[in-house]
Amino acid sequence: MGLGIGLVGLPNVGKSTTFNALTKAQNAESANYPFCTIEPNKAVVPVPDKRLDELAKIVNPERLQHSTLDFVDIAGLVKGASKGEGLGNKFLSNIRETEVILEIVRCFEDENITHTEGSIDPIRDIEIIEQELLLADMDSLQKRIDSLKKKAKGNDRDAKAQLEIAEELMEFIADGNPVSSFEKIDEDSFKAMNKDLRLLTSKEIMYGANVDEDGLAEDNEYVKAVKEYAAERNREVIKLCAKVEEEMVDFDEEEKAEMLGSLGVEESGLDQIIRKGFDKLGLMSYFTAGVKEVRAWTIRKGTTAPKAAAVIHNDFEKGFIRAEVISYEDYIACGGEQKAKEAGKNRLEGKEYIVQDGDVMHFRFNV
Repeated sequence: MGLGIGLVGLPNVGKSTTFNALTKAQNAESANYPFCTIEPNKAVVPVPDKRLDELAKIVNPERLQHSTLDFVDIAGLVKGASKGEGLGNKFLSNIRETEVILEIVRCFEDENITHTEGSIDPIRDIEIIEQELLLADMDSLQKRIDSLKKKAKGNDRDAKAQLEIAEELMEFIADGNPVSSFEKIDEDSFKAMNKDLRLLTSKEIMYGANVDEDGLAEDNEYVKAVKEYAAERNREVIKLCAKVEEEMVDFDEEEKAEMLGSLGVEESGLDQIIRKGFDKLGLMSYFTAGVKEVRAWTIRKGTTAPKAAAVIHNDFEKGFIRAEVISYEDYIACGGEQKAKEAGKNRLEGKEYIVQDGDVMHFRFNV
């Protein structure tokens, strides 16, 4: 679907190690899951979903196909990135492609790993990152204001409406506030203005607290500070140890569970990043289940049955008649499609049906 999560961070905080672990882990599963590296700093990775495994136990398909997410390793973030310092231009162009930003910050001491700011302070690092995002937004917005002023002189009504929003927004973010907290007076004008600007601080933000092994079981002072900072802004925090994640890339599920258990955690940091990122993007999965393939299809929450069918093929939407639906819970409880039908758990749904997360579906269509 082209929806991405961008990993952002200062040098030597574990950002690239986390990204490398993501790509290596999924590449190791290439026999079962689709994987491709689009560019050196981009990857498509499968979304972990145990429901697929449970469906496969019943159906015994030839292959499994997971939903996927795009991840982008954003390069060159240093102070002044918004003004072109480091790889500033590449940083800006890459991050605009994403819908969610994951800010990786270092939350452990290690004298062998230098920090560009000379000390460990994740809140300071977050503020550096977000200041650069704000400065970049202000620069983009000023250019748009200058353009809108010219159009507004020609009595362009849309330009006048957008200009009013843009000037109010500029004043708002100049005080250090992110676009995401701006109360939009005119939602349509704001969307029209932001459609191609894709202002960085309008995006969903999560924090990745990178700890050492000792910091996994119990929060250290740095993680506590990040969680407090995030809670004030209603943002997610994912605690992970990038080093451990990279070590586990070749482990099978049993070995991974044993390793995590020995460290006092239940779910890997990478799985949390993918799962929570998927949710932040407003996405969910429905399933198709056959002997050839059990597959998760990615759709936005609130999608109707015909639009969900179009994800498989456009003809499915054009000739949509109805959808046969079994909830995941009923499918598993009954032991498969046929027994679910015998138990009366199979439903026929029409064009207005809103697909639910986990629905097992079969579409009837005629083109």
